[in-house]
Amino acid sequence: MANDDAAVLASVGLRLRALRKKRGITLTQLAETTGISISTLSRLESGERKPNLELLLPLARAYQVPLDELVGAPPVGDPRVRLKPIKRGGSTIVPLTQHPGGVQAFKMVIDAGRREPDLRMHEGYEWLYVFGGKLRLVLAEHDIVLKAGEAAEFDTRLPHWFGSTGEGPVEILSLFGPQGERVHVRAKPRAT
Repeated sequence: MANDDAAVLASVGLRLRALRKKRGITLTQLAETTGISISTLSRLESGERKPNLELLLPLARAYQVPLDELVGAPPVGDPRVRLKPIKRGGSTIVPLTQHPGGVQAFKMVIDAGRREPDLRMHEGYEWLYVFGGKLRLVLAEHDIVLKAGEAAEFDTRLPHWFGSTGEGPVEILSLFGPQGERVHVRAKPRAT
């Protein structure tokens, strides 16, 4: 990884020189536009000076290009999540996030047989969206049924359980924040 970073940094000077020449700008003109000295610009282009944000930001503005174009940042890796379904207690759970920590996403298919509430409490905050079927959600004193297209959110420190109504399987998307992180799209909490 360090070698990749060094190669990216080493190529910045060549990229800066090529861009300046392509635009037909002199070092003097660029120095006047950016406020960066001619000697610093020359050392950047020759690779004698390592680029930093204080230098690259005014250059990106002067050339009217994004920083990525100046730096030639390496491409982002493959963003696909390798789906590995987990079978647990009458449900198939498919993790949709690759990295632990923060909000986690799961696709869940809950069998029709999972319909007896077993209330739990734990740290966190959960958001559920029903894709298909009917989801029974027991949350503290509430016992509600969510249909396809409906969503719910709740603090998991409240006693809760969700499963099928027994009419058939239910397919949901679950977003869970183990430290109480909340999804940004949320309803106002009820006044108590």
